[in-house]
Parts: sequence; C-alpha cells; structure tokens
Amino acid sequence: MIANDCRLDRRTAIRLLLEKRDDLLLVTGLGSTSWDAASVGDDPRNFYLWGAMGSAALVGLGLAIAQPQRRVLVVTGDGEMLM
Repeated sequence: MIANDCRLDRRTAIRLLLEKRDDLLLVTGLGSTSWDAASVGDDPRNFYLWGAMGSAALVGLGLAIAQPQRRVLVVTGDGEMLM
C-alpha cells in the first residue's frame, strides 16, 4: 500500500521547475500538463499543445535541435508518450 504523503502535487512540481527558468523553453502535452503550466502564469516561452496528442516530445526535440544553446523541458503524460 502507498501512503498518501508520497503523492506528487503536479502544480507544485511545475511551479518549482519554472521558478528559476531563465531562457528555458517549455513544451506541454494536452490536458493536465498544459493547465498546470498555465496555472504558474502564461509566458511566451511556453508551447501548449492542446490538441496535438503525441507531439510534445517531437516538438521539444525540434526546438532543442533548432536552438541548441537553450534548455528545453517537455512535460507530458504517460498516454501521450505511448503514442
């Protein structure tokens, strides 16, 4: 059995990840990850893929290749990764 205190609060996690982001580019998948990122505050460095399931990792890879001097963070769910 898993204790309740072992759960990860996604919104707290995304807030901490973006707290000192500098020039970090953020790509989110559809659904919860986009809402979680938007809850921290909209930013022009955020790329929300609302209706493009399965594309977050590919878009993140493309950004990383196109702009190798910048850090890219992709936050998505397990279902999207399976696609």
